[in-house]
Amino acid sequence: MPKARTRIDYGRRIARAMALIAADLARPPSLEAMAEAAAFSPFHFHRLYRELTGETPAETLARERLSRAAAMLVRDALPVAMVAKRCGYGSAAAFTRAFRTAYGVPPAAYRDRGGIGAPLPRPRPEEPSMFEVTIRDEPALRLACLPHRGKYEAIGTVYDRLLAWAGPRGLVTPEARCIALYHDDPHSVPEKDLRSDAGITVAAGVEGSEGVRIVELPPTRAAVLVFKGPYAELEAAYTWLYREWLPGSGEEPGDQPAREDYLNDPRSLPPSEWLTAVMIPLAPQTA
Repeated sequence: MPKARTRIDYGRRIARAMALIAADLARPPSLEAMAEAAAFSPFHFHRLYRELTGETPAETLARERLSRAAAMLVRDALPVAMVAKRCGYGSAAAFTRAFRTAYGVPPAAYRDRGGIGAPLPRPRPEEPSMFEVTIRDEPALRLACLPHRGKYEAIGTVYDRLLAWAGPRGLVTPEARCIALYHDDPHSVPEKDLRSDAGITVAAGVEGSEGVRIVELPPTRAAVLVFKGPYAELEAAYTWLYREWLPGSGEEPGDQPAREDYLNDPRSLPPSEWLTAVMIPLAPQTA
């Protein structure tokens, strides 16, 4: 079955990234290096990794570090400071805090007691049972975008600025689409470093100014899930897409960021009526 083979192939590729993390716990690999090892686009690697493994790369690194540290403590009876250094921690204090949080006892006590204790369970997020996904061809798009750095929920204020720029220029028309681009997984990238773009479609000849830049998106196939409800709940849709639908679809993610197409006006409707098309660009079909 092609879909089953795709899921297996995804698992093999993610395993290569996990091996890269474990190869040198003191110097974790970059996003680009992990994505290259797994042969996924950096735009989608973090989400696929998290949904297929149940943890982020940073959590894998922490788990591997602590697992190796526990073995050193009980097997070699090394000083705590030495174990911390070998496992990539900047200080014995930081290592002790991390170890106590995961194992329930400080590392010295763990060593002295011969290794009692276990990692604390990490709850898995709830997820919806099913969404409807369609695959469609999106045309080439020309967006006027304002970049945003920080938590994704704050992109609404960026849209306010973008529409204040576009309105006087006659660009807010019934045909215009508000499309945001999301470059990172919010569970894997620090909040302050999250990258997104608030965008609105514009015609040829429109030029950017005042911090607004023009982004050209090529034609692409996209998996589309229409979500009805508050924007704050959209992460459940992403979780299902990356954990369940994409690995079982026989599809590959494309080398473009995830998009959200806002289908109605949140200023004139209650949150329960907001419609958002969550779009995952897909790789071209192969013969």
